[in-house]
Amino acid sequence: MNAAPIAPSFVLDASVTVAWCFEDETTAYTEAVLEFLTSGAKAVAPPLWPYEVANSLAVAERRRRTSSAKVEAFLDRLARFPISIDFGDSPVVSVFAKVLALARRVRLSVYDAAYLELALRAGLPLASLDADLKRAAESAGVHLVRAH
Repeated sequence: MNAAPIAPSFVLDASVTVAWCFEDETTAYTEAVLEFLTSGAKAVAPPLWPYEVANSLAVAERRRRTSSAKVEAFLDRLARFPISIDFGDSPVVSVFAKVLALARRVRLSVYDAAYLELALRAGLPLASLDADLKRAAESAGVHLVRAH
């Protein structure tokens, strides 16, 4: 695995974030990434990140996996973490010119390619649970955040 120790900043995928909300999805890896954030590291995410997280939480509520009170408590906690959204120079140009081309080249969804494009552009390691995204990141030379 092409892994790097935690950097002062890293790209945070929604898959890791959502796992923090559900005990049955929490792993040693997701807990380590959370520990990085609470120990001074900063996360950055593409503009779609809050939508992906919110959608996962809404679906979990509809399926009665969680309650709106638990979601609100989670979102209050999440808001205190040093996570910023990177809009790039021109989001529309980036999506159409860069992210779509990258998604085609590495055979990812455009959503996953947005995280990879940000990691490539910013030169940051990536924290993700998504196997396809991690594979594409490794093949593109992007380091993955490791869990120790």
